[in-house]
Amino acid sequence: MNHKIDNLSLTELKEVVTQLNEKPFRATQLFKWIYQKGVTSFDEMTDLPLEFRKKLIENFSFTKLTVVEQLESQLDGSIKVLFRLEDDNFIESVLMFDGKRVTACLSTQVGCRMGCQFCNTAKIGLIRNLTSAEIIRQIIYLRNLAETKKKPLTNLVFMGMGEPLDNFDNLTKSLDIILNEEALNFSHRKVTVSTCGIMDKLNLLAKHYKVNIAISLNAVTNKIRSKLMPVNKRYPIEEIINGIKKLPIPKRKRITLEYVLIDGLNNTTKDANLLVKQLKGLPIKVNLILYNKTKLSDFHSPQLNYALNFQKTLINNGIATFIRKSFGQDIEAACGQLYAKYYSERGQWKESNLTQEIKQ
Repeated sequence: MNHKIDNLSLTELKEVVTQLNEKPFRATQLFKWIYQKGVTSFDEMTDLPLEFRKKLIENFSFTKLTVVEQLESQLDGSIKVLFRLEDDNFIESVLMFDGKRVTACLSTQVGCRMGCQFCNTAKIGLIRNLTSAEIIRQIIYLRNLAETKKKPLTNLVFMGMGEPLDNFDNLTKSLDIILNEEALNFSHRKVTVSTCGIMDKLNLLAKHYKVNIAISLNAVTNKIRSKLMPVNKRYPIEEIINGIKKLPIPKRKRITLEYVLIDGLNNTTKDANLLVKQLKGLPIKVNLILYNKTKLSDFHSPQLNYALNFQKTLINNGIATFIRKSFGQDIEAACGQLYAKYYSERGQWKESNLTQEIKQ
């Protein structure tokens, strides 16, 4: 028997300790070593009895993420990391510096089955879900990386490869570790989960976790949104708007709506005015994102004045609207870009047909 020790929750560690005939408080010690201190060796757990450590070595191992490529932006200092997983699959993570705010952008899947047309990750298709350990290992690596820059990691966003709510069990298991003061000890105010709009799972998430929520909307008509995001056929705009109204959102907290502006498709003043009508009375703020042009897409970035006019229309109608700062444009920092570059350079890139129908 050899299981991954860092894929276990505190409750599961308590069961392990009991099975190994150790005292219950050892579980909390283990929990702190694994997640708070981020060790990857039982020998480092010096306050555990030697015999207990031997039992752990015999029965458990640690999840390993290997850095394949690490690129640092000369423009803004952001760092993108391509990791190899133990099964030779790959994921990306990004560390972003913005004043005192240091944010880790995390992946939850190898690939993605949602099929969003503006996203490089969608072209991979879904290969598999990440385990909670693979999610947490990204955080620990980026936390240590931030510390080498003498800055603490302050924020986490689940906006990397994959749809977080499509890996719901491992996402929530990770959140339990992230928010636990004996583990990573992040405030729920500093954690954001982004989704393309899987509303039933989002409602379940919001009932149990107070983390920030971001929903990718990206269009004001179902025709355009379905073209951009196949998930719209299952969760159309009306269902997203009605779903937001039903979410248990605490007072003073707002949901972020993400809107990727694509030239000639969804960036007109008419689009902005229709969006104003759709969002009236909702506890939301809007993040406008200028599409990041890549070689794998025929879409184009709009000129900045279009984004500014779009923003002005929303602000004039009482909707807090921001143009999101773009990080790492010189290091393929958009989701899936480094993965695609890595494979194309080796002649292995092939667009996947693994995108699956989204069912309830």
